[in-house]
Amino acid sequence: MASFWPFAGLACNRDGAAIRLDPAEGGRLHWKNLMGDRRGRQVVRVRYAPSPTGTLHIGGARTALFNYLFALHQGGRFVLRLEDTDRARQVEGSEAAMMRGLASLGLIWDEGPDVGGAYGPYRQSERGEYYRRAANQLLEQGRAYRCFCTAQELADERERRRRQGLPPRYSGRCRALLPEVAAGRAADQPYVLRLAVPPSGSTVVDDLIRGKVEFENAQIDDFVLTKPDGTPVYNFAVVVDDAQMAITHVIRGEEHLSNTPKQMLVAEALGLKVPEFAHLPMILAPDRSKMSKRHGATSVDEYREQGILAQALANYLLLLGWSSPEGREFMSIAEAGQRFDLDRVQRTAAIYDQKKLEWMNGQYLRMLPAAKVAQAALPFVRGSGMDLAQGPALTCAVELVRERSRTLRELVDNMRFLYQAPAAFDPKGVQKYLSEPEAGARLGVVARALKSVAPWDHDHLSLAFDKVAAELGVKRALIIHPVRMAVTGKTVGPGLFEMLAALGPEKTIRQLERVARLLESGEGISVSAAAD
Repeated sequence: MASFWPFAGLACNRDGAAIRLDPAEGGRLHWKNLMGDRRGRQVVRVRYAPSPTGTLHIGGARTALFNYLFALHQGGRFVLRLEDTDRARQVEGSEAAMMRGLASLGLIWDEGPDVGGAYGPYRQSERGEYYRRAANQLLEQGRAYRCFCTAQELADERERRRRQGLPPRYSGRCRALLPEVAAGRAADQPYVLRLAVPPSGSTVVDDLIRGKVEFENAQIDDFVLTKPDGTPVYNFAVVVDDAQMAITHVIRGEEHLSNTPKQMLVAEALGLKVPEFAHLPMILAPDRSKMSKRHGATSVDEYREQGILAQALANYLLLLGWSSPEGREFMSIAEAGQRFDLDRVQRTAAIYDQKKLEWMNGQYLRMLPAAKVAQAALPFVRGSGMDLAQGPALTCAVELVRERSRTLRELVDNMRFLYQAPAAFDPKGVQKYLSEPEAGARLGVVARALKSVAPWDHDHLSLAFDKVAAELGVKRALIIHPVRMAVTGKTVGPGLFEMLAALGPEKTIRQLERVARLLESGEGISVSAAAD
């Protein structure tokens, strides 16, 4: 009998490891000692297999990360496979967006649609021959059968079961058709292929995270394997793909746990040993509801647009369901790979916290070299309308403002005053620091005093403010805060004297004189529509 595997004997992956197929058993793939290193040990192979129906979302990114780290820790291979058979749901450009999202997080695949590998093709749409041969094998062995029930007949059946208080499921009536009768009808009638599920017994998932989970076979109906046009459904295609690609561990979200017994039944019917399974905990919103846009960004692209560094996002995703043995929170992908083990993945849902992500991102803004942060900030600088020729080097600006910035977007907004005078001011700050009748006159006094400061540095600026405060007979804070507001339009920011030193004497004095003139003339100053 012909096997669905389109090769026999030996095939090799890029590392030269052999896959053994036994011609005496129809070329069926054997999982035992499927792959090995030079010392005969099995090589771990994991996969991330998204559908190109949108961008890379936070749950998928976490799944890809955990697969990548597991392979890294085990010295294995990380495979990217695209499950693209559902053409109706595909979104143009989503394949490239997903690959871009993975690469931005540092998750580089060893095999995939773009880099190839010995187990390709890596797109389901190019793997039709594998599915046809597998389907034929199941039919020939009597482990699957053709079902000719129409959509209306199936709907009527579900309605009858509903009225009887029974769960909706297929009755299996086409299972009783003689094979030769079904083959005759198939010549001119559309049909789906269904798996003949054992009517008794149970299927046990020995999950590496959740332990043993048992499913009664009587509760699993004869589910569809292929559609009328021959397209494989998910629970069939994934088994064929995982076996042919020698996947040893399937690590995915817990929403797939209910699919697992069906996939194990397919594997058993094809004579395949199933891979190890590990189902990751869900990621829930702070209110323990399903994550949605109202809880913050949901895709890697959106996080990038918010100004979240890829390093910070990857680090934060690592903590959504896993903890290091020593309790460390900050670590690179390489460091995490040294420590990652499924034993430390929690069973309970991980709770997403946007504030913690932003806090962690702020820590990365401070930890990374200023030059790297400046490079990451460039897209936001370009979109801001700022002219970098009108201020200090971008790395100097980064050094100045990153202590109080949580995102790249905030970082660029906080440095704006260095390159262009503020067009609007924080209304609360205006009310608190620039509403007094003498505010304009005081700014004018400061501007005149600063004209004689030389050299223009932190210490000499500090001395100048001491003198102005003494001259006006006020505490230094009563001039520091108005000056900050006048120069930046904000109530918080870097240390005032470091800030003025970076801004330079000409811009500082010109801006102080401008605001003083507006206040003293009664024209007032523009306030921003939304205050921080």
